[in-house]
Amino acid sequence: MAKLTKKQKEAYAKVDNTQSYDLAAASALVKDITNVKFDASVDLAIRLGVDPRKANQMVRGVVTLPHGTGKDVKVLALVTPDKEAEAQAAGADYVGLDEYLQKIKGGWTDVDVIITMPSVMGKLGPLGRVLGPRGLMPNPKTGTVTMDVAKAVQDVKAGKIDFKVDKTGIVHAAIGKVSFDAKKIEENANELIQTIIKLKPTTAKGTYVKSVFMSSTMSPSIPVEVKTV
Repeated sequence: MAKLTKKQKEAYAKVDNTQSYDLAAASALVKDITNVKFDASVDLAIRLGVDPRKANQMVRGVVTLPHGTGKDVKVLALVTPDKEAEAQAAGADYVGLDEYLQKIKGGWTDVDVIITMPSVMGKLGPLGRVLGPRGLMPNPKTGTVTMDVAKAVQDVKAGKIDFKVDKTGIVHAAIGKVSFDAKKIEENANELIQTIIKLKPTTAKGTYVKSVFMSSTMSPSIPVEVKTV
């Protein structure tokens, strides 16, 4: 195991793992223990009492964070010519169709979100091997396959994110930057958690939200008191 630096030791010393913090305290603490030289992301890891192997216990959804993600999200709009002006006006970084399909086929995936139309999805099917592992395949459930391309682009740019429980029963999501003030981090975190609570599968038994941890890039994890959320 690599040795901790002096700053890392100081950060770990500030987190008391024998207790859990309410969301407000955790949001303030994550700023205090982050000492990297860039604007680190703030992440939540939420362990759920579900079995993701069962289709009726899959937790997946979208949420618009009230203060955005703090990230400049690159959006590719794969649309027909009649929708190109609409997508560009809404703020899409890349707009087109066949030329971008060819670029993706060649391995290009330098975007964060792809938005498209139902009529175009047939052309995206063969690119599943490229887009799927990167989480870029558009999906009607996340609002990225729609005829209202402008609204979809605007929502993503404003801080709309999609999340999905992984095979171990954990939802991982970035909910802001350490440059945010603590209140904004708290409100973004709460919005995500409340959205996940509303999506509780009826077939899930026992404790639904088992644990919540907040961290930033390269920081210790802060245990959040589940009862406070």
